[in-house]
Amino acid sequence: MAKPRKTSAKAVDVADSYAVRLMQHLVVPTFVIDPKRRVVIWNRACERLTGVPAAEVIGTTKHWQAFYETRRPCLADLVALDRPEQLPEFYPEYAARGHNGLGFSAENWCVMPKLGSQLYLAIDAGPIHDEAGQLIAVVETLRDLTDQKRAEMALKELATKDGLTGLSNRRAFDQMLMSEWARAQRTQKPMALLFVDVDHFKLFNDRHGHQSGDECLRAVADVVSRHAVRPLDLASRYGGEEFALILPDMDCDAACAIAEEIRRAVMALRIAHGAVGAGDHVTLSVGVASHIPTEADGSPDRLLGAADEALYAAKRLGRNRIICSERLLAEFACHGREPVPGRTPRKSA
Repeated sequence: MAKPRKTSAKAVDVADSYAVRLMQHLVVPTFVIDPKRRVVIWNRACERLTGVPAAEVIGTTKHWQAFYETRRPCLADLVALDRPEQLPEFYPEYAARGHNGLGFSAENWCVMPKLGSQLYLAIDAGPIHDEAGQLIAVVETLRDLTDQKRAEMALKELATKDGLTGLSNRRAFDQMLMSEWARAQRTQKPMALLFVDVDHFKLFNDRHGHQSGDECLRAVADVVSRHAVRPLDLASRYGGEEFALILPDMDCDAACAIAEEIRRAVMALRIAHGAVGAGDHVTLSVGVASHIPTEADGSPDRLLGAADEALYAAKRLGRNRIICSERLLAEFACHGREPVPGRTPRKSA
């Protein structure tokens, strides 16, 4: 009976040796860790992908250094630790998936310290168990999707950016407006909106030409974008010579202060205008509105309409000024004029 056992053990050793050699020569970048998360295999394709030679990581738990600058678990580590709940924490770029005990899949930007450049990697990590069901190793394979990811990002940017100014376009504005409106409904915090219009822009084009008109719009866009400083602020080209600025969690007074900064910054550019009926330099009119949406506010149409009316008032009262919707009637009364009724308000897309 001893002889069959010896033959069987030899066959297992041969199979294991063959599996290791096969894995070493796979064209797919692959590494293997043991239950203590020490690297036992780091194949040649993995060396080429990461720039890290196997000798630097075999027998250590330093495999993370091939992908990140600060210590954090790789996907294989999460499999070894059986911590699927941590997938979203470490792989936010992609909705990381579990495979019913068969492993995890994720996608992620990796900084790749040895290469000095970031790579977007698709990662699969799966456990290997013995006959008793005990974990003996975890295999992680990697695919470089950097080119595809960058192409995808470029297409997305083309779909959401205005070609002339580089600001977000109307489509991106509409999407952000709806999402921030819904968030403001949940948080019950104010949301502000600025409509910014270049005064007498048609006269500017007629006098200086469309190329100068484009340069003027780019200069104004640069000023507007510099005031979208928080992560959720959005500066966009709304259409023609008109820009919009979404300012979440902001009341009318704070939004008016930003509007005034924008107006003054454009005046400071001293872009020559000089057309009949306009001033010496390009100026802006700005309409400002802020609102805390209730459950009854199904869409941001009220906010859009208020900002639009404020902009219209700014232009009717002489241009080169900001008007807040909350003080609209007071502004007209101050100038001894009556608001014009019946203006059709803008609506969200």
